[in-house]
Parts: sequence; structure tokens; C-alpha cells
Amino acid sequence: MELTRRHLLRSAAAVSGAAALSPVLGSLSEAAVGAPLTTGTTLARTFRRGTPNAKGYAKIVEGPGEPHTVRAGLGADPQDGREDRRRAVLAFAQFSDVHVVDHQSPGRVEWLDRFEDPNALGVNPGLLSSSYRPHEMLSAQVMDAMVRQVNSIGVGPVTGVPLAFMIETGDNSDNCQRNEVRWNIDILDGKSVRPDSGSFSKYEGVSDNNALYYDVHYWHPEGTPGLKKDDKLRAEHGFPVVKGLLDASRRPFTAAGIEMPWYTCFGNHDGLIQGNFPARSTQLDLLSKGAVKVITLPPGLSQSDVINALADQNLLELIDSLVLSPGARLVTPDPKRKSLSRKEVVAEHFDTTGLPVGHGYTAANLADGTAYYFFDTDEVRCVVMDSVNPNGYADGSLDQPQFDWLKATVEAAGDRAVIVFSHHTSDTMSNPLVLTGLDPNLPRVLGPAVVSYLLSQPRVIAWVNGHTHDNRIIAHQRTDGSGGFWEINTASHIDFPQQARLIEVADNEDGTLSIFTTVVDHAGVTDFAGDLSSTVSLAGLSRELAANDPQSPLAQHSGTADARNVELLLPKPAAMSLANAARAAMLA
Repeated sequence: MELTRRHLLRSAAAVSGAAALSPVLGSLSEAAVGAPLTTGTTLARTFRRGTPNAKGYAKIVEGPGEPHTVRAGLGADPQDGREDRRRAVLAFAQFSDVHVVDHQSPGRVEWLDRFEDPNALGVNPGLLSSSYRPHEMLSAQVMDAMVRQVNSIGVGPVTGVPLAFMIETGDNSDNCQRNEVRWNIDILDGKSVRPDSGSFSKYEGVSDNNALYYDVHYWHPEGTPGLKKDDKLRAEHGFPVVKGLLDASRRPFTAAGIEMPWYTCFGNHDGLIQGNFPARSTQLDLLSKGAVKVITLPPGLSQSDVINALADQNLLELIDSLVLSPGARLVTPDPKRKSLSRKEVVAEHFDTTGLPVGHGYTAANLADGTAYYFFDTDEVRCVVMDSVNPNGYADGSLDQPQFDWLKATVEAAGDRAVIVFSHHTSDTMSNPLVLTGLDPNLPRVLGPAVVSYLLSQPRVIAWVNGHTHDNRIIAHQRTDGSGGFWEINTASHIDFPQQARLIEVADNEDGTLSIFTTVVDHAGVTDFAGDLSSTVSLAGLSRELAANDPQSPLAQHSGTADARNVELLLPKPAAMSLANAARAAMLA
């Protein structure tokens, strides 16, 4: 067996299983801060769109690195000399909104996407976006390229200490299908992955050049068949022809596997069909596993028709009518496209070769069908919420029992600081839906109530999340100015800029903490130059295509400089100060 760092970690865990199952990750309490490391991060190099051609298509070019910007505002000012005093507390990696996509699934609704085309006659732009992306067949390769990049960095770039873990903050799959969930887990576990479904001998989705079902609203990388017109992305936006891409995207590859413990968080695309509809819908599950895929809408169907079907909960009736239309094609059915319930998604994480088994989910989660838990490092309690509303719709909220659990778990943190994780942001936890018969007397808890509670707890220093696909950082300050917490919202792997984030907590030994966040681009090449042979080459092509997606708000997703590489200051919680004093006394 090849002796990689990952295999060594697994071998050590097998020898000392008790340590591997410990709820407390290794101590860094006496770790000194090492020399800053920029290699492999956006501190050293960034990617941006180059000069566009006549149709607006641009290649990716390299740009200069971005240094850390200092942000105060929570009652803690930067003190001189803290660089020499600071002590590492914790360093970890965050992946968010990976969206590993089964891009051939009949359960997908790519046909909604045309209502979001530039200048489309839609009545509500943005409502139906992200139903289709021209680069979505490369999502598994992008994830592997991100794993490779984070492995190559391995440490916090400021503190120099090893990354203690990686956590995914939801939407790890795209359509809560079993095959997508397995691809996500298997990529992180370093297994052989075949991101293909249905027939392994041919591509059966919206992007091939089958003349009978050719639709100009999708990018067709193989070119234009017969006397058909070029698709809109090539004709109007300059997208290239990349022959062989569809087969290359379905080719098996051996994933690198993440070289650290990894944890997971439940997102709306992990728990709801298309991120919106309850997985308990038998008809939608049968559609995903079935033999009919809708490619093209019948003439005359408008966005209003679709919106009305959604509002009246008649989407299934609409889809039933579409599968009988000439725009639907027969495909190879596949039982691996089964829609999973929350409990089934949790169970899949116990079928793993990575650590910890369950990836945060516990035996209680498995028994109860819940998806919230916590784990401890030496000085930080990590509290992972499940913000998905099982009753439907993309935005989230908590049920009352989980909110009660959150309070009890935070308040039992002892002398640890607390970082809270979820998929949804505070301002997208706005979904109050409770269906009749499903705990109608327990209203959902929305974002403002969660923020208010977290502000009441001085040990809470950060809330780390995803969902928006944007790089954003929000300061939540207590009204008396005595402190607060930072909300760190990180971009996705599926949309440009396709980034992850490294987060480090350091004790400045002056009554303040610094939280450093450093954005990381995946290992995809700058220019794939026609090479379809590796995941890093295909990931580079994906980044280029994503940067040219005409529907994507590139600037919004990238965020401003003060939401990317930053040093976030805040007062050190009193509980941590007391614990540090006790440790110092013991060492004296």
C-alpha cells in the first residue's frame, strides 16, 4: 500500500481506536504560532476573468494575492505586538455547497433554467435560477481538486498549526439522491468514484448532441448536430466546443481523500428534492429513478405557469404532463438515484473509511432521524445545527426541540469558546412553514431568534455557514457594545469563484482573540488547454465555464475583500481567560 499521510493517519487510528473515538480533538493549547504560509492560498495568488472576446467569453488568468484585512467592531481593537504574542487555538477547513450533481438524473429540472436567461420574459428573475449550470457535469472533479489543494496546504497559513478537521456546511449533494451522497462521501474517503448513472455506455442528459432532443438552451460541448442552430451559450456567449467532455466527466477516477478528520452539516439540497420538495414525495422519487427525462418544455408554458404550480403544490401534476410531451426522452432507469430521507443520509455517513465514523452524526441522530450534534476540541466547542425545514422550500429554520438543545449545548461548554455551524445563514433562516399534523404547536425558530440567543452567550465567537454561495462576513454586536460574534459565510464549489475557506482562531494574549479566514482556490489548472485526462484539468475547465455562466452574479459570489482574507477581532470570552489562568498556574 502506498504510504500517504492519509493512510498513516488511518493506520494510527486503527491501532488506537479509543483515541480516534474521543469527543475531544487534540490539544493545541501550548502551540506557538509558526511562520505565515501563503503557498496554495489566495494570499499568494488569485484567479479572475481575463479579457473577454467579442461574445464576452473570457479565459481565467492569475492575479496578485490578497493580504489579510483587519476588521474590528465588536469591542476589541487591534493591539500592537499581537503578532509576536499570539497563540494558536484551532485551525480547520470549511467546504460549502459542493453540490455533487448527478447531471443525467430525470429528477432534475434543468428546463426551468431558461426563464433565468438574460432578457428572458420572466416575471420573477432569480426564483428559478441554478436549475442548470453549463459546467455541472464536473462537480465531482471540482471537489477532488479542492481536497487536493487543502491537503497540500495542511496547516493554518497564519498560525502554522495542522488543520484539525474539515467540515462541509451543507448542500454536499444536489438532489438528495443516494448516488450523489455516496460520491461525496467516497471522494472524501479517497475511493474510486464513477460520477455516472443510468447507462455506463453513453451520456443521457440535456447536453449531448442527439438531434431529436437537441435544445439550444443548454450548452452542447460536442457541437451542433445536423442542421440545428448553435446553442445559445456558444452562439451568444462564446462558449467553446470541447469534444469528449461528456465521456471524460463520467470517467471513473481515484479520489485523493481528505487527510484529516472530516465532519458534515445538513443542507436543503441534502434533505429536499431539488432543495425545495420533501424527500417523502414518492412520485418525485419514482421520477428520479425512472426512465423518462424531460428535456424541453412544450410551447406556451410560461414562468407564471410554473410559479402557480409551485404555489398551488401542483408541481407533480405539471411534471406528469411534461413526461408525456415530445420534449421528454427515454433514459436508462437507475435505483441508485433513490431519494434519501434525513435518517438515510445520516446512515450513509456510517459507511465510511474516513474518520470519525459518522462524521459527526451520532447513534442518537441515527435512531431519532435528527442531524444536529456537537464535538469538542481542547479550547473550542463546535456546535453543528440542522437548519433545513423538512416541510419544504429552500430557506431554513430550527424546530423548538433543536433550539432547546442548542441552548443546553452552548451553555454546557464550560471553559471553551463556541463556534456554531449550519448550512443556512441568519438571514436565510426565514422559513416558518409547519405542515398540518407535523408538530403544528411547535412553531419554527427563525434567524433573528437564533442571533438574539447567540448574542446572549459571550462564549460564542463565530457562526460558520453557506447556502448563499457568497463570501460574506457579518459582525453581530451586542447592543451594549461589549462584544458579539462573527458570522462567516463562504462561497460554493459549484459557482464561480469555486472556493473553500481556512479558519484559524488565535489567542492574542491581550484579552482579545483573532479569527483569521483565508480563502482557498481548488487545484484546478489555470488553463485546461484541451486536456481532459485528470480531475485537476477538468476542474480548471469547470472554473473557466463557471466564470462565464451568464446567469451567475460573479461579484456577489466573490464578495468584497473584507469578506475573504480577514483578521476578525473580538474580546476573549471570560471562560477561556479563567481556563488559561488555571493552566498557567498548573505549569508554574
